[in-house]
Amino acid sequence: MMKDFIKILMRFVPPYKKYLFLNIFFNILSTILSLFSFALLIPILEILFKIKESTYTYMEFGSASFKDVFVNNFYYYISQQINQYGGGSALMILGAGLVFMTFLKTGTSYLSSYFMIPIRSGVVRDIRNYVFKKVVSLPIGFFTTERKGDVMARMTGDVAEIENSIMSSLDMMFKNPIMIIVYLTTMFLLSWQLTLFVLILLPFSGYIMGKVGKTLKRSSFEAQQQWGTLMSQIEETLGGLRIIKAFNAEPKIKGRFFKANQRFFKLTNRISRRQALAHPMSEFLGTLTIAIVLWFGGSLILSGHSSITAASFIYYLVIFYSIINPAKEFSKAAYAVQKGLASMQRVDIILSAQNPIQDPEKPVVKQEMNRQIEYRNISFKYQTDWVLKNVSITIPKGQTVALVGQSGSGKSTMADLLPRFYDVEVGGIYIDDVNIKDMKVHDLRSMMGNVNQEAILFNDSFYNNITFGVENATMEQVIEAAKIANAHDFIIATEDGYNTNIGDRGCRLSGGQRQRISIARAILKNPPILILDEATSALDTESERLVQEALENLMRNRTTIVIAHRLSTIKDAHKIYVMHEGEIVESGTHSELMALNKYYKKLVDMQKV
Repeated sequence: MMKDFIKILMRFVPPYKKYLFLNIFFNILSTILSLFSFALLIPILEILFKIKESTYTYMEFGSASFKDVFVNNFYYYISQQINQYGGGSALMILGAGLVFMTFLKTGTSYLSSYFMIPIRSGVVRDIRNYVFKKVVSLPIGFFTTERKGDVMARMTGDVAEIENSIMSSLDMMFKNPIMIIVYLTTMFLLSWQLTLFVLILLPFSGYIMGKVGKTLKRSSFEAQQQWGTLMSQIEETLGGLRIIKAFNAEPKIKGRFFKANQRFFKLTNRISRRQALAHPMSEFLGTLTIAIVLWFGGSLILSGHSSITAASFIYYLVIFYSIINPAKEFSKAAYAVQKGLASMQRVDIILSAQNPIQDPEKPVVKQEMNRQIEYRNISFKYQTDWVLKNVSITIPKGQTVALVGQSGSGKSTMADLLPRFYDVEVGGIYIDDVNIKDMKVHDLRSMMGNVNQEAILFNDSFYNNITFGVENATMEQVIEAAKIANAHDFIIATEDGYNTNIGDRGCRLSGGQRQRISIARAILKNPPILILDEATSALDTESERLVQEALENLMRNRTTIVIAHRLSTIKDAHKIYVMHEGEIVESGTHSELMALNKYYKKLVDMQKV
């Protein structure tokens, strides 16, 4: 466990090493001050019980060891105080000294926690940033195997668990070992026989704690996995409410969720019960150890074979009792860290995911297209079956090329390969004879604008949705883009015009309005290459007319790839490629393909029926 914990610290704590140094410094100072405050108990006990009747004379520093001179002179001043003003006065001075030392101890203890807080909150902030940055940078292919709800659970529940367990335990993990080491050293100096006896007892309790901690980590991992399943079900339910209600599937969905929730309930109960066991178990073992030490140490003193006095033995017991609490906290922290490590494993699945879409070491600088786009003998598969097989097409600059075919024929895959949402496995895609893998991904995608079947909008204003991905756009440019996209009129009819919020995914707009906003966004970007993926297939006739007009405005003087189910929208394309089972089976203009009387004509005739 400690190895994994140290790995996490090595990854995330270095930016906060200044705070870590200050925390450790004040922890050491606090522990030393606590020893001095406890040490005042010895003279207090000796005065109260009249144990020490020795006579002291003042010694010059340097006449003996510093410790001996310091202790002798301390007792000299105390005895002088007792002789002049009585034992009560000496006790009052010692009590005031104890209060002052405790004030210093608690003050330094607070400062150690004060400097730990920026580490805890900063590391959690950094982990969230790293995870979000990684999620945004990962290729689309990653999210075809990972459920969105589970990814959300890792970014929320798992990171929160890391904060509540590992980060909350940081102070204990740094402070308590220091206290244990300093206290043990002092105990050795007081009585090495007694301390050796104590050290024989401690591994026994540590072994029991370790056995329980291992099962806790395993259960915590299962619980976080189950939490991811729950989040996935919630996300799917919210996204599919319309279908759930249409098919009267509420009982089925509720039953599935209740079953998963019951499993999560059982797992969390098991984990919480194990965690609840930590405190009583450590308290029982600590009390048992103290009782045994009390018996063993008392026997040594009563037998007269011990170098430790009765007052020093009380001091020893106070230190030993003080070591019990850090040991208990340390064991509780170990439990919490076990739970957090399970969450860290799940977060690491995202952080360690490899992105195959990378910039080349020496990229070709290219920010515009001069001649053509070429797909040269490309083949591609998502998993095992080839989706595209040895496909070659050429798209001259300024022309519109359409890809048509039945669902699953590979049209959308062709479009996704151009901006490198996925990478070609065989063959290559070239812009002016430059392989797109030799370009920076940012430069490549800057040349392209996308309008998809489902208009992907954000819970923001019209203005911010249209300017998405475009820096420093003026209001005049936004209005002009909206006018070209036939969107200006319905935008200004809303309560706040371009500052009106359009709701989650544009839920306050109709399908045609959402599509025209996405077209306005593409117009404002002004890309030389345009990809239209079934941009009108989900619209009614009136909306399609307005959107089609907006698309024609957008396509003017641009190199365009159109993927269409409605063949009426691509009659004017310069070239149409007909795809079937991942291959190009026909190509030509609309009239040429109709004259061939093969695949394309069949598709047209099917839509006429």
